[in-house]
Amino acid sequence: MERKVIHQVTGYRTQDGAGVNLVRVLGNRTIEEYDPILMLDSFDSTNPEEYTAGFPLHPHRGIETISYVYRGQMVHKDSIGNEDSIKDGEVQWMTAGSGIFHEEKLPASERLLGVQLWLNLPAKDKMVPPAYHSIKNSEIEEIPLDNGKLRLLAGNYEDKKGYQSKYLPLDYYDIHLNPQGSIIINTEEDRSIMVFTLLGDAYVGGELLKEKTAAKLSPGTHVEIKATDEKAQVLFISSQSLKEPVVWGGPIVMNTREELEQAFADIKQGTFLRKEIDY
Repeated sequence: MERKVIHQVTGYRTQDGAGVNLVRVLGNRTIEEYDPILMLDSFDSTNPEEYTAGFPLHPHRGIETISYVYRGQMVHKDSIGNEDSIKDGEVQWMTAGSGIFHEEKLPASERLLGVQLWLNLPAKDKMVPPAYHSIKNSEIEEIPLDNGKLRLLAGNYEDKKGYQSKYLPLDYYDIHLNPQGSIIINTEEDRSIMVFTLLGDAYVGGELLKEKTAAKLSPGTHVEIKATDEKAQVLFISSQSLKEPVVWGGPIVMNTREELEQAFADIKQGTFLRKEIDY
């Protein structure tokens, strides 16, 4: 059974952090439809003044943040001692778990192009130890297609294996298609699958999606993604719906109001980090 588009969202321009211009695509109004993906922010700018202010030190609890920088650079620093940078095709994967403070700097580059996802953590894993991992280009396999290529950012694609998510299954592909190029992706019928047209328009399940559009797909065993007369770059994200209550306040995502209030109380009282490390 072929998957079809059942919900789509075109993002809106906004600012976040210290004044970073971005397109917010998914957020607190799309929680149920895109479960377990909570948020999707898209970055696409050739003007460094729009993003170099970056994201100063801030907390997270209860989620994982996954940043894919296809063009440009992102510098990460956190309260558990990590300091790292990714650039031009690499991924930053941070597990906030029980609590972490981090900052993200965006140095000037010819073009900043990429996305950040917030992946919800299951209730049983909300308070796991925080962690950070970067997926460098040497770890990302580029798989040739008849009319393009597929970059395996995480998970599995046919018999290929990439970086494996620890808490939720996650297949994350960056698909590049030449004009009129197409790919049919086989899927487990019950997986929660969304796509995002990072560059160019594309047909997904026969429906045309404009650039910078996220779409949730119906259950099914396969989906066809096809470019128009222009090239297309489409992100494909497959995971498992949690179907759990979500209580979201700013950078914190928990399952109950009491847990959310406790998180903010912990921040105020200086007990947010389970193991303090000087920053």
